[in-house]
Amino acid sequence: MIGRHHAVTAVSPVSSGGGAHFAFTDRWGGVSAAPYGELNLGGAVGDDSAAVLANRERAARSLGLDPTQVVWMNQVHGRDVAVVDGPWPDGSEIPAVDAVVTARRGLPLAVLTADCTPVLLADPVAGIAAAAHAGRPGLVAGVVPAVVEVMVTLGAQPSRITAHTGPAVCGRCYEVPAEMRSEVAEAVPGSWSETSWGTPAVDVTAGVHAQLEALGVRDRHKSPACTLESGDHFSYRRDRTTGRLAGYVWLD
Repeated sequence: MIGRHHAVTAVSPVSSGGGAHFAFTDRWGGVSAAPYGELNLGGAVGDDSAAVLANRERAARSLGLDPTQVVWMNQVHGRDVAVVDGPWPDGSEIPAVDAVVTARRGLPLAVLTADCTPVLLADPVAGIAAAAHAGRPGLVAGVVPAVVEVMVTLGAQPSRITAHTGPAVCGRCYEVPAEMRSEVAEAVPGSWSETSWGTPAVDVTAGVHAQLEALGVRDRHKSPACTLESGDHFSYRRDRTTGRLAGYVWLD
């Protein structure tokens, strides 16, 4: 995690035997001013663009990555997946997708969140990595099954995939109308939840893990951090105008 007084490190495990790396940021260690302070990595939330670029460079360098090689997405809460073999060309429009997959070792993929669930996936044997953005609409739309399907077409096997979900709003805090909870749970039963104060809720991360389990992905890891409860993380539901966290995945 990125800490107030230290640099980015990867979440546990730092790497697999096959050289898969996963990392999630918190909000500290950057140059953005309030309300985006400090390490806002989102370029479409109203922050100064120079600050965002500086933050992205700082985060990437701390992970030993070339910031110009990181593949970002134009996330739209859908299920479309892009297969990439390099960063988007300078000046080109980043496509509207909510997952990216690569078969190129060394190419870092990134996903932005501020309550939604970031999903990082890798099959080190096949050399396939993926990053996905799973909010409530994307969960229902099936972005997680879609990205795993693309990984499999490129040679990955679910039994070899390692999955990490990062900081996200938890099922005890994500309050929704009862009708919405029923609609989401009908599509993804594992997402049914209740807030700590007894009202209807959705647990997106639990839904993601239920989908991964059904797909045969057994090696799964979940961040304990709830973005809404944690002052160390950005939360759109809590603050509205705020920054974005990032999750990174790459293979040696």
